[in-house]
Amino acid sequence: MKKRTDRRKRLNGGHTRTAATAPKRKASIARPHLELAVLVGTRKCALIYYGDSSRRRWRVDGPHFLGHIIDHIVLDPRDHRTLLAAARTGHLGPTIFRSLDMGRTWTEATRPPMFGRPPEGLAERAVDHTCSLTPALPGEPGVWYAGTSPAGIFRSEDGGATWSEVEGFNRNPMLSKWAPPENVTPDNQVFGAVLIDPRQASHMYYSSSAAGVLETSDGGGSWRPLNRNVEANFLPDPYPEYGQDTHCLAMHPRNPDRLYQQNHCGIYRLDRPDEDWLRIGHNMPTAVGDVGFGIVLDPRNADRAWVFPMDATATWPRTSPDGKPAVYQTHDGGASWKRQDHGFPREHAYFTVLRQAFAGDGLDPLGLYFGTTSGELWISNDEGEGWSQAAAHLQRILSVEAAVLG
Repeated sequence: MKKRTDRRKRLNGGHTRTAATAPKRKASIARPHLELAVLVGTRKCALIYYGDSSRRRWRVDGPHFLGHIIDHIVLDPRDHRTLLAAARTGHLGPTIFRSLDMGRTWTEATRPPMFGRPPEGLAERAVDHTCSLTPALPGEPGVWYAGTSPAGIFRSEDGGATWSEVEGFNRNPMLSKWAPPENVTPDNQVFGAVLIDPRQASHMYYSSSAAGVLETSDGGGSWRPLNRNVEANFLPDPYPEYGQDTHCLAMHPRNPDRLYQQNHCGIYRLDRPDEDWLRIGHNMPTAVGDVGFGIVLDPRNADRAWVFPMDATATWPRTSPDGKPAVYQTHDGGASWKRQDHGFPREHAYFTVLRQAFAGDGLDPLGLYFGTTSGELWISNDEGEGWSQAAAHLQRILSVEAAVLG
């Protein structure tokens, strides 16, 4: 018991250390000096946790936007200095803030995402909030995409200062069928996020809690469903063309033809150009199941991924199965899964980890990070083998991103 307590030292008081095995500690010492930033968006603020390359010493910066909802906060990997925050504020409503000095100062977007007058036959809509932010490819500096609720996609070409509608999506005559207004999550929202093929900027995917996965090959001018073999057991037709609830879609950075998704109805993998998703979650332990929200990939190995399963039995509590939290890792593309729970409470820990609250830092060994709706931040610096509670008593954590600073 004492050992577990020691591993759960918190960041709230400033600097701290987290546990590392001897081999991993040696690897960390040999690694060139880097600084990491773990960006945490919560129901009441944003926080930035800075760590060194060992990922054993951290300091916290914030809160930023205290009292406001921060759905997503992302550092631009192209310049390592532009920070965007998707906010819901009491007096400004849904908006985007931009910082060029890691949050010391913030500037509000002069034109945040907002729907224009709809074409004839479509109802007027207003953005409730921006749920996701996606920087474009290195060849498109300053370009970002934003997903909103109600379902919409917006594009910025000036680093987040102004945003325009992706009309091929927002005014698509199929949008009301792909994302009908009544098809919302239990908290009355719609989630949507854009993924960009690193080989071709015009080839993108849109993952949605209402439509499943959509694909465009012309920069967003036209879209089509990509959901074959993905179950939607809450609909009359359990395998529809669209209408699936994709919780999280991930594209492997070195093999963009390999897609994974954590879906409302399981864990899936797709190898393009195939269009039939394979339910790899069937290989999870039956007692645990394959329902969850987030999924993290190993940037060096397309066969490795991590998920955080949650209870989806009769009442759908969406908490750690049996009150025993664990991450599951696959090293063979989902053919098998390994439980990783060292450092977590052994019982009565009913974690819920939302779809954008599970992240990796891309380093070797890979660091993993997740936040819970009960306001806890957990860190692993050895690819999930051991976990430390880095912070507690935060607000409901909506998103976690890990970035290497330049």
